[in-house]
Amino acid sequence: MTLLTVKNLTKTYQDKTAVKNINFEFQYGKCIALIGPNGAGKTTILRTLAGLLKPNEGSVTFTNMKPNDDIRKYIGYLPQYPVFYSWMTGLEFLIYSGRLAFLPKMEAKTRAEELLKKVGIYDAKNQRIGKYSGGMKQRLGIAQAIIHKPKLLMLDEPVSSLDPIGRREVLTLMEELKHEMSILFSTHILSDADEISDELLLLHQGEIVEAGSMSELRQKYQTSTIKLQFKENLEGYQSKINALESISNSYMERDVLLVKATDIRLARQEILTTAAQQNWEMTSFTLDRASLEDMFMKVVKNECNG
Repeated sequence: MTLLTVKNLTKTYQDKTAVKNINFEFQYGKCIALIGPNGAGKTTILRTLAGLLKPNEGSVTFTNMKPNDDIRKYIGYLPQYPVFYSWMTGLEFLIYSGRLAFLPKMEAKTRAEELLKKVGIYDAKNQRIGKYSGGMKQRLGIAQAIIHKPKLLMLDEPVSSLDPIGRREVLTLMEELKHEMSILFSTHILSDADEISDELLLLHQGEIVEAGSMSELRQKYQTSTIKLQFKENLEGYQSKINALESISNSYMERDVLLVKATDIRLARQEILTTAAQQNWEMTSFTLDRASLEDMFMKVVKNECNG
């Protein structure tokens, strides 16, 4: 079921177009990553969806949204560099955030206590935020973004400024939260998107250049390469592999033989059958899985050449 529809979204700053004619639909229960380098338009899209920027053209509509509805009740938003009142405790800050979201006083307190447990910083609820680590602050920021139970949680580069421990803590929290709500987050760290997102929106120079699930994009941009390792005599095996019908060429990279195939399925069958028949001392056989970085570079290259 569709949660959010974005149509023809365009935002221009003076003579520069930050995002151009963006169109996509967001389904309930999905975790979608906005992927792109710095300056691709990720933050502009999030800030526009959050109602912090007014688009020059286009619309953002939630399902069952009434005319002139305040979009803020539907979304929770955490900017890339959140600001906290360092003199407040975590509990005080969440209660304050709940009151700003028009929650009654007792409900705000109850909700704050629940969320402090959910994000894993309950033991520090009475500690001043100024003494929180970066990961703790980010988790507190996520808690304030969802205190009013929004339909969509939006996070702008949620782990880019964190150390490895803080980064892992926040990614784990996001993995848990995506089972409870829809999540849209931006990142230029491709491995993070690969790890926790269901679908991707790849941005380049303010436009969506590719979109889809990880499996769909991998199938579209999969590489026809097989990585082989042998106990010894790599060159001897290479000549035999090159003679196979399904192989276009191969080359050696240290102790790995990289094989390019015209038909990856046929190549797999031919190599394994021949290896068994001739008792090859093969120690590793790997179908090269297209990484998100590989896919993104191919998409960008195609756009530049187009």
